[in-house]
Amino acid sequence: MPIASYAKTKPRRSAIALGSNIGDSQTVLEAAIEILAQTPGILLEARSNWYQTKAVGPPQPDYLNGCVTLQVEILPQPLLEILLGIEQQFGRVRQERWGPRILDLDLLLYDDIVMDTPNLQIPHPRMRDRAFVLVPLAEIAPDWLEPVSGCVIKALLKEVDCSDVHLWVGN
Repeated sequence: MPIASYAKTKPRRSAIALGSNIGDSQTVLEAAIEILAQTPGILLEARSNWYQTKAVGPPQPDYLNGCVTLQVEILPQPLLEILLGIEQQFGRVRQERWGPRILDLDLLLYDDIVMDTPNLQIPHPRMRDRAFVLVPLAEIAPDWLEPVSGCVIKALLKEVDCSDVHLWVGN
């Protein structure tokens, strides 16, 4: 669906988690951010450093993870469709739950909205338990209030084990 046909809203703040553990992860993640930044109705606000993290799920290579915050004029459901479309551009195929992936884009937060539909939950239902999400998000949005817990991101970060999340310095 063309971007212009998406329902527009007043600018809202949104947080997206990015991850990859197949191929040249840094190049894929940087390209995904560039596509987001060039999408009408999306303004890149901030981006975290990249972090190397142990994979959750079946045995697989470590991930490269990070987060971005955006100003969006796109409603949550169409924003999710844009994220899924970007994943598909990079050849993402959903086969195995928590399996390896060339690109994973998760909509974490959308202002202070709480939403629960069959294909979209905001805030992301597992973000509070995932150091690989909270570490980069706390870097760029430490005082963002997660609306279900009522806690800011930097406080949520103190509740998780961050031992498998390391700042990635590149090759």
